[in-house]
Amino acid sequence: MNTETLKKEENKTAKAIRISGAEAIIHCLLAEGVDLIYGYPGGAIMPVYDELYKFQDRLTHILTRHEQGATHAAQGYARVTGKVGVAMATSGPGATNLVTGIADAQIDSTPMVCITGQVPRHLLGSDAFQETDIVGISTPVTKWNYQITKASEIPEIMAKAFYIARSGRPGPVLVDITKNAQFDELDFVYEKCTGVRSYKPVPEPDVKAIEAAAELINNAKRPYIVFGQGVILGQAEAELKALVEKAGIPAAWTILGLSAMDTDHPLNVGMVGMHGNYGPNVLTNECDVLIAIGMRFDDRVTGNLDTYAKQAKVIHFEIDPAEINKNVKADIAVLGNSKETLELLLPLINKNEHKEWRAEFDKKYKVEYETVIKNSLQPSKEGLTMPEVIEQINIASGHRAVIVSDVGQHQMMACRYAKFKQSKSNITSGGLGTMGFALPAAIGAKMGAMEREVVAIIGDGGYQMTIQELGVIFQHNIPVKIVVLNNDFLGMVRQWQELFFERRYASTVMTNPDFVKIAEGYHIKSRRVVERSDLADAVNEMMASKDPYFLEVRVEKEDNVFPMIPSGASVSDIRLK
Repeated sequence: MNTETLKKEENKTAKAIRISGAEAIIHCLLAEGVDLIYGYPGGAIMPVYDELYKFQDRLTHILTRHEQGATHAAQGYARVTGKVGVAMATSGPGATNLVTGIADAQIDSTPMVCITGQVPRHLLGSDAFQETDIVGISTPVTKWNYQITKASEIPEIMAKAFYIARSGRPGPVLVDITKNAQFDELDFVYEKCTGVRSYKPVPEPDVKAIEAAAELINNAKRPYIVFGQGVILGQAEAELKALVEKAGIPAAWTILGLSAMDTDHPLNVGMVGMHGNYGPNVLTNECDVLIAIGMRFDDRVTGNLDTYAKQAKVIHFEIDPAEINKNVKADIAVLGNSKETLELLLPLINKNEHKEWRAEFDKKYKVEYETVIKNSLQPSKEGLTMPEVIEQINIASGHRAVIVSDVGQHQMMACRYAKFKQSKSNITSGGLGTMGFALPAAIGAKMGAMEREVVAIIGDGGYQMTIQELGVIFQHNIPVKIVVLNNDFLGMVRQWQELFFERRYASTVMTNPDFVKIAEGYHIKSRRVVERSDLADAVNEMMASKDPYFLEVRVEKEDNVFPMIPSGASVSDIRLK
């Protein structure tokens, strides 16, 4: 009998305890190593909250001010720790308010388990008070979901939920639990899930595919790596660095891949995508071998697929078979966890430098620096720019802060100008582009990494979508640093209106409240910067604070993010101004 079978037999013979379904939920969470939950109570989940009250010494619950905030906080926690984030809500509107965060976690591959209460089993389908079909609603945006109607189902389903959420390509799982299942009793024994029939989370690496990939890379004259979040999720940062340095290959990142490799590494050439760097985008269409590692060829990265890297042989390292050939045809697909596949690839790679090819990236960077970057970091105009603020945060943090950005112009500026020396340092909403993400996600990130400085970079639009989560920061004295870059506009939409809609600023002008006074109402130390001469001092004061800190920076109203690839255009058609 093998070790795994023995463990299963031991678990089966472990003494069962007679407890309620609600208490069983708590024991399941503890068995999975959960010590932190974000949520909002209500009638249909009240039995679980009642049991949670008895376990406060072992399980911390953070009352967010909105259920969406609970999911984003769980996301921030998961992204910075690599653990499964947990969010909980009641039925009906409580459950539906989780959906945006669940969809965000699904497209950004974030491990999360959401627990929702539901009306009693005998009322299902009767349009009872606060009944919604959350399983049906969430099916398109979850990795797996399930409705528990009997207490006896709880241990197996909870174990399966955590296994599916964290394994393979991670994602969100929702477990909906009827109220009768919470009240009813069961003989509780917990066995962790180690596998699900028909679900193979990590494909077995194909050695022949890896050998073919190595041959292509070794014979390439202009090889180019684009790496994504799969490197971080697979804990393959060291293997990526080793590959890049051994083969001398320029490497660029997607926004979720940012921080997998030091931003100052000489072979880290910048960001690809709609607002990525000039060289990495243009030279995509000049490389002869494109090596995609843990990225999914999102439309914001590829631009017009009809013109994307058509001259190149494409090697795609990917854990999810569904991503292979979905958008870009791969000449060689290497399935598996990125750490394992890169480990197998490295011994087969020849040492190289590719000096002439790397020089092309340097040339393009000089053009971008003179046209865009220098004017952004050292502006001649009076108004403050967003990159100036990001640069001051870089300096004050020593490039070691966790930057949590919202969605919009400030997000692209943060991803372009933030500097990192440590992985899991860039947390943002990538695929879904969820405004309101940053403030609650920063709370979760800080609680997951109390030893690190966490700075939320937010626009004045997105900030007001989840501004109520300041209450969580105040109640628990969570030392998050909040920077609102205020231009009195929905900046990214306004930029498109300026460039493509003849400056018709339809519904993008913001009449904003006094953000400093609002923060002070939550007893959070606050400051506003209007003049450039005050910026460095304000950022240093914020970073030195041991308490929560709010900083509003008034920035140029009609500043734009460049470079820019217009929607549907080729990556070669990038605009510098």
